[in-house]
Amino acid sequence: MPAGELRRALRGHGHALSPLVQIGKLGLTDAVIKQVTQALDDHELIKVKVGGECPVDRHEAADRLDREPGVDLVQMVGRVILLYKRHPRTPRYEGKRAQAAKASKVTGDATEKKTAPAAAKKVRARRAGAAAAKRSRRR
Repeated sequence: MPAGELRRALRGHGHALSPLVQIGKLGLTDAVIKQVTQALDDHELIKVKVGGECPVDRHEAADRLDREPGVDLVQMVGRVILLYKRHPRTPRYEGKRAQAAKASKVTGDATEKKTAPAAAKKVRARRAGAAAAKRSRRR
């Protein structure tokens, strides 16, 4: 299982995902496992849906998929399993980009602090202009 911070980040990324693989009435066949492996190679982070008619319990399915080499179980909510497998060459969620984001978060990157008020001023100005235009149309 991945470390706590990585798991938290993966759960956040996985929230918006749709299930790519569904386990149906035939259960966890070799073809389904092959499909999960291929999807993990392509996407790194996937959701797997265990159907209601599946003869295998959702916990058994999660354990079986977690036993595959390099595959980590991130989360299981209901009948949906979130799986992660780090890409060997270009990881999306680990590696240089993730470490740089973590470092800027820890140090409190100064550029973010400077640009945030300027962006907020622009948004307020746009809203004020839109409100003025709306008032003038009513008259």
